[in-house]
Amino acid sequence: MKTKPKKSEAKAASIYAIVGSDESTIKSAAQELAAQLAPADAGDFGVEIIDGCADNAEQAASRIRSTIEALQTLPFFGGKLVWLKNANFLGDNVVSRATSVQTALEELASALQSGFGSEEVKFLLSAPEVDKRRTFYKALSRQAELQVFDKLDASRSGWEEEAADLVQSLGKKRRLQFEPDALDLFVLLTGGDNRVIAGELEKIDLYLGAGSRQITLEEVRLLVPLSRSGVIFELGNALAARDLERALTLVRRLLDQGESAIGILLVAIIPTVRNLLLAKDLMQRHKLSRPSAPFSFISTLNRLPNDATAHLPRKKDGTINGYALGLAAMQAQHFEIDRLVRGLEACLVANLQIVSSQLDHELILNQVVVKLLAA
Repeated sequence: MKTKPKKSEAKAASIYAIVGSDESTIKSAAQELAAQLAPADAGDFGVEIIDGCADNAEQAASRIRSTIEALQTLPFFGGKLVWLKNANFLGDNVVSRATSVQTALEELASALQSGFGSEEVKFLLSAPEVDKRRTFYKALSRQAELQVFDKLDASRSGWEEEAADLVQSLGKKRRLQFEPDALDLFVLLTGGDNRVIAGELEKIDLYLGAGSRQITLEEVRLLVPLSRSGVIFELGNALAARDLERALTLVRRLLDQGESAIGILLVAIIPTVRNLLLAKDLMQRHKLSRPSAPFSFISTLNRLPNDATAHLPRKKDGTINGYALGLAAMQAQHFEIDRLVRGLEACLVANLQIVSSQLDHELILNQVVVKLLAA
């Protein structure tokens, strides 16, 4: 979530905008702000809402001009709030690109610039999609008290750190504090979604009550639903922590959920062993200390010369998957390099057995886990 402060002292008192890609957060934030801005003594005449959800360009242009007309109409009693609500013609789509819509938006920008004819009139715009390259958005950002709520992009490198910051920020408002392992799991289970994070924090808050405000790993496991990706993450954690019993239990759970053995091997087991081996090798070769958190290891990797990290796996955007390596580096002390090499060799054998033999798939996976983790 990113929030921009007010841009202009002269305009901030009368023009407000809440935009971004996080639709649920925008709706709730706009509803809350509208309640604050609505004149207390004007009743039903104090708030004029224009539905910004348009089906086509003609309808969008009409809604924009209705907004301008409402802004230029003086209030009957006291003040007035004009709310252009859930506008869907500010993004990059066919409707928003229409000449008639762009012309109407230019007229609205001009009206905002010139004022409303009364200091008692306030304007609120809420929009779930905006094209920040457009002239209207740039004009709005200069004139309005602007709040931007964007969803985190989980496909982008570094999203986990942003999500962790968001979780901790929202948790502080409830006086909640996460243990490091609990925070890592909570971030992966909630995926950076504001609505999901808020809901799960509320659940944990109610569960803890007036007692301890420290959130443990076990409490996250107990209270936050374990999605497919969450089980995979937990299996990786169990392998890295050399928790044999839990790792075998999670393999069984994934199979019961309908996951294929080859999928579990390729998505959960091999990446974990590979990251442990890479992290262990980096730490020994470059004399790196064990990180206290995954994000600090990312900074350490960024300080290494390019040839020291050229072999590391990359994400879709070409950046190093530093978070996964950071998690591995925190647990690498549980393993020797020889054991990890043998673990990768066992994964290769298991891969061949799954696709070419009649052996029980759970047995094959369990053999890999035992070879990797058993003393």
